[in-house]
Amino acid sequence: MVMLRAVSVGLLGYGEVGRILAEDLRAQSVSVRAYDLKLEDASTAQPLQAHAQAHGVQLCASAAAMAAECDVLISAVTASQTLAAAQSCIARLRAGCFYLDMNSASPGIKQQAAALVDAAGGRYVESAVMTSVPPYRIRVPMLLGGTHAAALLPVLQPLGFDAKVASEQLGVASATKMCRSVMIKGMEALVIESLTAARHYGVEDAVLASLQETFPGIDWQKQASYFFQRVIEHGRRRSEEMFESAHTVNDVGMPAFAAQAIAQRQAWVADLADRGVFGTRATPEFARSSDWRTEADRLLHSLKETSQ
Repeated sequence: MVMLRAVSVGLLGYGEVGRILAEDLRAQSVSVRAYDLKLEDASTAQPLQAHAQAHGVQLCASAAAMAAECDVLISAVTASQTLAAAQSCIARLRAGCFYLDMNSASPGIKQQAAALVDAAGGRYVESAVMTSVPPYRIRVPMLLGGTHAAALLPVLQPLGFDAKVASEQLGVASATKMCRSVMIKGMEALVIESLTAARHYGVEDAVLASLQETFPGIDWQKQASYFFQRVIEHGRRRSEEMFESAHTVNDVGMPAFAAQAIAQRQAWVADLADRGVFGTRATPEFARSSDWRTEADRLLHSLKETSQ
């Protein structure tokens, strides 16, 4: 087995998840390279370059150039870019390189990505990340799937990953993730829709009290604030994930009414965030209120302005 510090890891996608993984891997002196499309645009490259310099991450000119140097590639892009990310690596993929796909894509998309990687001589492994990454960082629980999952596990665990093999059958792990997302992202969308409307009518305290009585195990005030924050900050990524969840449900033959609506609500909030309704992303207070009412009031103010 390759010694821990001799493993070269490539991060395809250097967003929030990619940077967290980079920090935790570099803290162990693991060699880390990274590539992100934002590096090709001067207006978006600087923060990524600054982070990479601070943590000793080598930025690469292309995904293919990175793939040629790595033993393990980790794809952490938005769901809609899952196939494009795999395609971008395969021209120079090392023979036997593990390709860990952490993207929130449907089983069908994961199977297509696997076909690309395996045909190029790589070893594709799907990963289903089962909760939000920031609180857990590299220790975020994940399910692995595919014929190469068991072989990758002893490489990941010494690096600090909390991974376990769900199935040798490709698609089982991602189906678990996608079906869970209908519930989790659905709760986010429902809370934002319900409590924003309740705030408008002045009945939010009564609604929260009723929820607390029905579901006493949840701190609804705290949970609502967290939901608002995560959707405002990451609604675009969440909406793409939910469109993939809708595909997953549709593939069963059941119309994905709820999943589709959840995706649209997440995208709607993302559009508002991009327009600056919740402040600018460069400011520390962006989507950071400890009280969801602050964000709901911003949203309601925006709706009022739009209707005038």
